[in-house]
Order: sequence, then structure tokens, then C-alpha cells
Amino acid sequence: MGTTDLKPNDPAIDPATGEYRVIAPGQTFRSITEKIAGIVLTPTTPLGWLALFGVAGAGATMLLVAVTWLFLKGTGIWAVTQPVAWGFAIINFVWWIGIGHAGTLISAILLLFKQGWRNSINRFAEAMTIFAVVCAGMFPLIHTGRPWLAYWMLPVPLTMNVWPQFRSPLMWDVFAVSTYATISVVFWYIGMVPDFGTMRDRSQNKVAQYLYGLASLGWRGSVRHWMRYETASLLLAGLATPLVLSVHTVISFDFAVAILPGWHTTIFPPYFVAGAIYSGFAMVLTLAIPLRKFYHLEALVTERHIDNMGKVLLATGFIVAYGYGMEIFMSWYSASHWEAFMMWNRMFGPMGWSYLVLVTCNLAIPLTTLWSRKLRTSISYMFFISILVNTGMWFERFVIIVTSLYRDFLPSSWGTYRATKWDYMTYVGTLGLFTALFLLFVRFLPMIPMSEIRMMLPGAKITAKTTAEAGD
Repeated sequence: MGTTDLKPNDPAIDPATGEYRVIAPGQTFRSITEKIAGIVLTPTTPLGWLALFGVAGAGATMLLVAVTWLFLKGTGIWAVTQPVAWGFAIINFVWWIGIGHAGTLISAILLLFKQGWRNSINRFAEAMTIFAVVCAGMFPLIHTGRPWLAYWMLPVPLTMNVWPQFRSPLMWDVFAVSTYATISVVFWYIGMVPDFGTMRDRSQNKVAQYLYGLASLGWRGSVRHWMRYETASLLLAGLATPLVLSVHTVISFDFAVAILPGWHTTIFPPYFVAGAIYSGFAMVLTLAIPLRKFYHLEALVTERHIDNMGKVLLATGFIVAYGYGMEIFMSWYSASHWEAFMMWNRMFGPMGWSYLVLVTCNLAIPLTTLWSRKLRTSISYMFFISILVNTGMWFERFVIIVTSLYRDFLPSSWGTYRATKWDYMTYVGTLGLFTALFLLFVRFLPMIPMSEIRMMLPGAKITAKTTAEAGD
């Protein structure tokens, strides 16, 4: 339902501000707690969840098979050759890391700016971040062909006197991604502590009571507990906020510090960060819309959330479009015939079809339609846009890596790139692993922060009475 269908007295509109309500009217402390906790504490698992988990498990098994064969045979099973020495592994690494950016943005930056609409989506966005980093983290290890030597990248004394080469962007990746993963996990866990206390008190299963009680760290909901919780959340948000900018900036240095035409450019850091947020918010929509429908969460994940995420997509999409435009402009302004040829070949060469897909998915369709509030609040259309943007952002990484490599300085060494079945199996396998981890999260942990949603109710205050009403 678009805003053109809403009347001034419609319950979805807040009469005081004229904006979408953060949560639907009629919600109480108890109803919110029962809705969210009931998804986890139900003794029966929905058949739809089991079916989807089976499909995701099959994908994760495919990843295990592909990686095992890679270790046995080497990276020759992939399509990496000369001159295309990087392929699906680095494409997928950059793509997965980018997807993980929206969780930190929603959790940290929007918390600091006191954006209440983040509360319904921040928990599963944080989970998405962690699982995306898990999928991304394996690629720097396996693409070298020697994962058993990965510890060489850590600054530990070795008997061979081999120390990390800190002038290598690969080393920067290790420190940036590991720091990002650590802060994301801690932030995610701290945010769940009050909800773990609720789950501990509501659970009827002795094992679940023990596990949730252990995870809740003795949470009792006292004023002292809330003060320390809020302080910790703000401190972690302050630590995590620079990571939104730094992590993908460091990832972009993998390319920007090279002298290869198409990579050696200063636009990459902001361009990569905007692209990461663009794809990350698209993935949040891809996850939120089916969850909203399957678990009947329309009262908590409202049209306002979908609309706001559509606005973020529109804003970051224009930053990405600016990056594309500057790449074209600088290839001409540089007066380098290598740069000019690279850009012409990228757009009109044998792999020009990939650039067309990129422009269509990232620019042509989203940036011309997301101006419409009616379309931004159309659930089916926003789901379509989210899939489209994620596809386009994957092709962006494909274009940056492959079309900059497959025709280099010497025409005699020109080649092409055709991914093998093992490339596809590895990529599809990471999708399966990500989905399986996310489904386990949805089944066993509260996917929406009960404590934060309850505080969005008009006049809500943490008191002994409201805590008891919530079933805590």
C-alpha cells in the first residue's frame, strides 16, 4: 500500500508528525514480548523453515565439497589464469564484505543519531553482518592456494623469522576485517543481553533456561544494569562507526595501490564505501521482507522501515553513479591511452555485456523508480529492487576485477575469463552457508530486540511494573 492510498486518519500515520509510525498502533509490552519470544520458544519448528534449511544445508555441503577439492588439487581448478590472476574468489570477497556494512551502519551510526526506526531491523542486520564476514573471510585464505600458511599473516614470532609484510594490502585486509568482525560480534551480543534475560524467564525448557541464563550474564533489568547496557552500547557504537568507513576503504586499497589502469584511482575509497552500503541495505531488504511475511511481523517491520531503506538505497545509489561517472571522466582527463582503452574495452569490448548489466541493475532501474514513495512502500517491488541491486553490485566487482585484467598492456598476452563449475559451486555454497547460519539465528535467538521495541511505545519507561507486564 503506497502513501497515496493512506488517509490523514489512517492508523499507519502518526497524527502528530504525519510520518509512518515506527511500530503499528495497538502494541503493548506484553504483545511485543509474546510475539518475538514466541518465534524462538515455540516447541515446533515450521515446515517452511525446515525446507529452506535443507536447501541452505545442501548449498553449504556444496561449498565443503568445492573447498575440499580445491585443497586437494590447487587453485588450478578455478578459472584464474594469466592475465586474469584474480577471479571469483576476490569478487566474492569484496561482495560479501560490502553486504556486511549495512548492519554496522544501522546499529552504530543510526543509534548515535537516535533514529528510532532502526530498532525493528538492527538485530538481524547485525547478524547478517557477522555471517557475511564469515563467508568473506574464507576467500583471502583459500585464494592463495596455501591456507595452511595463513598464520604467516599474523604478527607472531616465527622460527623462520618470517614476519608480515605490512606494506601489502593483504595485511591491511587481515587487520581491518578481523577488527570489524570482533566489534560486530561484541556489539551484536551486548545488544541481546536484555532479551536473553527475557528468554531465560519465559522459557519452559530447563536446558534453554540454563543456556539463556548463561548468555544473559545475570541480567535482572535493574537501573544499574540498564545504565551500563546503554553506556556499553554507545561506546561500541562509537568504536564501530569509523569501521563503516575504514573497512571497505582498506578493501579498496587492494586495487587503488596498484598501477593497473582501472584500479589506480583515488575515487575508490568513497566509491567502495557507498557501494558497500548500497548492497548492504539491499540485502537487509532481501532478508526483512520474507521474514516480515513468514512470521507476520508487519506490526513491527512497518512500511516506514521499507520506505526509509528505499531512501538510503536512492542516496547511496547516486554516490555510486557519481563514482561510475568519475571513472569515465578520469579515463579521458588523464590523457593516458591505457586508461582510455581500458574504459572503452570495459564498456564495449567482449565483456561489455557485464558493464551493461551493472548499469541496468545499479543505476537505470533503481535510480529512476525509487523517487516514487508509492513504489518505495510497495513490498513486492522493494524485494525485486533488493535482488536487482545485489546482482548489480556483484557484477560491479566482476567488472572492476576481470575487465581490468583480461586485456593488459601487451596484446600478445590478452585472454578471457570463463568461470568453472568449481567457481560457481564455491559462490553458491557461500550463499547456502550464509542462509543456513541466518536461519539458525532466526530459530534460536530473538531476531528483533524486544527491549528496544518496547521503549518505542508512547510514554514507555523501564519500571518494575512494565517489566512484569512484559513477562520478564
